[in-house]
Parts: sequence; structure tokens; C-alpha cells
Amino acid sequence: SVYIFYGHQKAMEFLAGYLIEYSLSVDNLFVFLLFFRYFSVPAEYEQKSLIWGIIIALIMRGIFIFAGIVLINKFRWIIYIFGAFLIFTAIQIAWGKEHEVHPEKNIMIKLLRILMPVSHEYSGGKFFTVKKGKRLATPLLVVILVLGTTDVFFAVDSIPAVLAVTTDPFIVYTSNV
Repeated sequence: SVYIFYGHQKAMEFLAGYLIEYSLSVDNLFVFLLFFRYFSVPAEYEQKSLIWGIIIALIMRGIFIFAGIVLINKFRWIIYIFGAFLIFTAIQIAWGKEHEVHPEKNIMIKLLRILMPVSHEYSGGKFFTVKKGKRLATPLLVVILVLGTTDVFFAVDSIPAVLAVTTDPFIVYTSNV
């Protein structure tokens, strides 16, 4: 009977985490669509960019979840800071002060442009192209970096919300996925 209760408790933690993530992820889709329009992503490359963007997001969220759980286990009181941050975020949203997303200000894009030039044209489904003997990143790589790193901003409020329900790393990560 202890195992049944334990399984039921874990199932409820997963369901709560999943519902939190699901409710907080609705706006992500609209932002991703805005990025596709902003960067004029050809329809045939949208799926490829989404898949790679999601892979980056899953890796970044895994790092955030691991760090959050380590912090909570080491400093139990930090859960109150996470809670205060969630309340602060909720108040900003309620007052309509949600931050706008500006892809051109993305730090990864700025870093990419410092490291290598970026082409203005897509080169098929390639991430890099060569023009006049010079290697350039394509807009497809830029879109993927923007999708993956923008998800970090979405994770900043959703991961602490799920960590308030459970600190089981498997449940937190799978409910995020």
C-alpha cells in the first residue's frame, strides 16, 4: 500500500508539473511564429529549425533544472526566492508589462555575428555557406539560435513553478518536455 501511495503521489506531481508547463507554453508558439515571420523562414525549413531549436531548448532546460535542484537541495530557503520571482512575474503579466521579444537583441546572435559573418540569404537547408571564399552563417542558423535561447527566458518562470511542486529531477524534466 505504501508503493501505491508513492506511485499516486509521483503521478500527481507529474500531472501538476505538466499542467503548469502546458499553461505556460501557449505563448511560446506565438513567439516562435513571430520569429518565423521576422526572419522570413521559408515554410520548408520551419520544421527543421523547430526541431533544432527544441533540441537546444531541451539541453538548456536540463541545465536549468539540474542547477535549480542542486540549489534547492543545498539551500532549501531558495525556494522562497523562486516563489517571490514567480509572484513578481505574475504581477508584471497582470499589469501588461510583459517584456517584448526582440530577436535582433539576442545575445547569441550578437555573439555569432562577432565570431563570423552572417549571410542575408538562405542556402537551402544549410547552416553555413561559402561566398567569395568566406564561410558565413546562414539565417537558418540564426533562427535556430534565437529559438533555442529565447526558450531560456520562458524557462526562467516555468521551471521554478514546477520545482515548487516537486524536486524529483525526472518528473521536472519530463513534465517540461
